[in-house]
Amino acid sequence: MKFYEITFSPTGGTKKAADILSRSLSEQTIEIDLCDRNIDFSEVALTEDDIALIAVPSYGGRVPPTALDRLCAISGTKTRAILVCVYGNRAYDNTLAELMDASRKAGFRPIAAVAALAEHSIAQKVAAGRPDAEDETRLKEMADQIRRKLASADFSIPYVPGKVPEKPGMQTPGMAPTPSDACVKCGLCAEKCPVGAIDPVMMNPDPKKCINCMRCSSVCPVGAKKLGRVFTSLGGVALGVLCANRKECELFL
Repeated sequence: MKFYEITFSPTGGTKKAADILSRSLSEQTIEIDLCDRNIDFSEVALTEDDIALIAVPSYGGRVPPTALDRLCAISGTKTRAILVCVYGNRAYDNTLAELMDASRKAGFRPIAAVAALAEHSIAQKVAAGRPDAEDETRLKEMADQIRRKLASADFSIPYVPGKVPEKPGMQTPGMAPTPSDACVKCGLCAEKCPVGAIDPVMMNPDPKKCINCMRCSSVCPVGAKKLGRVFTSLGGVALGVLCANRKECELFL
């Protein structure tokens, strides 16, 4: 039996939450990075004896389309799966329902689902520092409950809130982070972009390709990739109001 951690985590928050669960469930983990555009995911196949933890962020209450497409390319042959969606304290809406539907179509057999919190990828003041120590304690408790279900050979599919959207998710145009004068043209953002949306010479993003994941901003060594100040200010204020009350991690078995 092998334990896989399959994540789409452009800014690291989703992976941080996924790692807490994975370390509590298995001593050895095989990692599959859905952000890596150089991987042929159609060649990735898991078996019925394996276990997979599949973690994605919630973008506007949906699974990011790029993550969805790459997950669906993987072959899960009745592989038991723990589904995880991570959101920035607003709401995850239909993310778990969409992830449940996609994972089952890919051949996985979901036996648990978790909604966890992480720092918002755009408005970092929202859910700042999460998952924090309180979240970690809760996620470890959830891992214990999941482990007991696995040990009991209970393969029942959990209920998750939300509904499967009829239309594919879409990116929000015109939000691509652009380089400031501080850019040293090191090329790291272009190399790490999940969809190859950044010109490797000028470091400018193609807004038609950009999925607004903010990975370029998170990996930039000099902090030169930013969204417009007006957008981040207004967005931060709006999200601050919507996300004023602390939300907690949830487990569905």
